[in-house]
Amino acid sequence: MTRPTEQRYLEPGWFTQQVFNRGISRLTRLGVSVWGSRVLRVRGRKSGEWKTTPVNVLTIDDQRYLVAPRGVTQWVRNLRVAGGGELTVGRRVQAFTADELPDDAKAPILRNYLRRWKFEVGVFFDGLDANASDEQLAAAAPGFPVFHIRDAARS
Repeated sequence: MTRPTEQRYLEPGWFTQQVFNRGISRLTRLGVSVWGSRVLRVRGRKSGEWKTTPVNVLTIDDQRYLVAPRGVTQWVRNLRVAGGGELTVGRRVQAFTADELPDDAKAPILRNYLRRWKFEVGVFFDGLDANASDEQLAAAAPGFPVFHIRDAARS
């Protein structure tokens, strides 16, 4: 898989980190999934400690995906090393393994992700939406890590 030399990363602002992410994480931990939200738990690549962040799990034809709309975030770096983690909602914990998709396989996933969550993440996609051409999505794909996730028990 090819990765851009300069990896795309949009750091979240104070409001996102201190208010939005904490609020969504709190609701999800209480068992309230907001539009498919889960709390992602993945081991830190350096510390080995569990790190958490809210994510949206996209399901297409019974296949599940994690998309990083902000680019190569800390959770992406950690997941690349760990190869899996846990998704939680309430008391339900689901261990999973993950495989990162190559850029040429991302366009249909990105299209579906934008169709579902553009209102929330559209600002990170530089004007792209679910109606973007395959060529436009393919050109943007290197900036958006995508992982195919499977239950650890089935892997």
